Amino acid sequence: MRVCLEYGRSGLEAELPDRNVVACLGYQAADPLAAPEQVVRDRLASPNGTPPLAEIARGRKNACVVISDITRPVPNAALLKPILATLETNGIPRENILILVATGLHRPNLGDELVEMVGREIAERYRIENHHGCEKSEHVHLGESPRGVPIWIDCRYVEADLKITTGLIEPHFMAGFSGGRKLICPGIAALETIRAWHSPRFLEHPRATTGVLDGNPVHEENTWIARHTGCDFIVNTVIDAQRRILKIVAGDMERAFLEGVEFVRPLVTGTTPEPVDIVVTSSAGYPLDTTFYQSVKGMVAALPIVKPGGTVVIAASLTEGIGSSDFRRLFEENRSLDTFMERITRGDYFVMDQWQLEELAKVRRKVEVKVVSNGLPPAALRGLFVESAPTVEAAVSDCLRRYGPDATIAVIPKGPYVCAELATD
Repeated sequence: MRVCLEYGRSGLEAELPDRNVVACLGYQAADPLAAPEQVVRDRLASPNGTPPLAEIARGRKNACVVISDITRPVPNAALLKPILATLETNGIPRENILILVATGLHRPNLGDELVEMVGREIAERYRIENHHGCEKSEHVHLGESPRGVPIWIDCRYVEADLKITTGLIEPHFMAGFSGGRKLICPGIAALETIRAWHSPRFLEHPRATTGVLDGNPVHEENTWIARHTGCDFIVNTVIDAQRRILKIVAGDMERAFLEGVEFVRPLVTGTTPEPVDIVVTSSAGYPLDTTFYQSVKGMVAALPIVKPGGTVVIAASLTEGIGSSDFRRLFEENRSLDTFMERITRGDYFVMDQWQLEELAKVRRKVEVKVVSNGLPPAALRGLFVESAPTVEAAVSDCLRRYGPDATIAVIPKGPYVCAELATD
């Protein structure tokens, strides 16, 4: 069986033994929108749970429009053009419109990346600035959440007369689904907020996982924080495996988001009849697979369908290496994942980005991981609590020697963009 895994910009083909592959989990077929920008305009005029955007914009002096950073393949130009035109037509001058990149704690997006994200026309004609999560002075303190999370949000957004967020609704390995409230927390939240929200008391909860909203404290908490902060209007999209736009939702932050989730959930859910020995997957290709930090998402997404003691084989380009200096520091300071978990659960140890190593620890408690990548040498990968493999085929052959010739394999070409589940009767 020949499969093409999402890898970098071009994909990675692999040949797998037909007799062992029991399932290939991917998106369900759906028709893309024929005229997405017109659909955006229609949704702006007839939103879910709010007045039309034109009506909301009238009389406002300025606006802040929040967009996702480079790690999310959001079709920003298709969303932004109708939004920006509506704002200007209804009295908000272009010089009073700020497009704010919701980097969370990721690096800024500049230059050619901004052009790639929003298109040259918007990049050259509008003011675009990055959120800086580690600059506390650029945030406003808005109190604490009911669970005691300190709320620090980018002052440019808090002080804006009109607050709009955009985004992509897709599976998320902690919050259930991306989109909606996530553009505010963690998108434009300060380190102090993200640190508490990404602490073990949230992430170790059994419902803080892919595709789960009900009873998920990560989702509940950032929804409360975003609503407390304020959001006048959202525009979110759903895309297919070819990144074509399938649906646009707009309006109230919660109602429109849930409308999008209801649409996307059946499209991105794939099942296997029973747990498998091996999952062959990816980190969803560019832009999500550029770092080992991001590739952890693909590993976590495979967990529901792999047997304890099984193996996840993941392909990721890792063209930007391991991740931030803080994330790299975690591997230098912790000789084992057990040591790391003991430190963070005591509460006296904190390094930014530790939540991703915590997610990796969840994976490694259950399964082995083999990483196929041209971005990092084998020695570097072995220092990240995973094994290195030169090819997907070599990794699978090694697994078959370990588990036997009848070992079962499931394939998830798009990695964390698919909700992998066990089939129920």
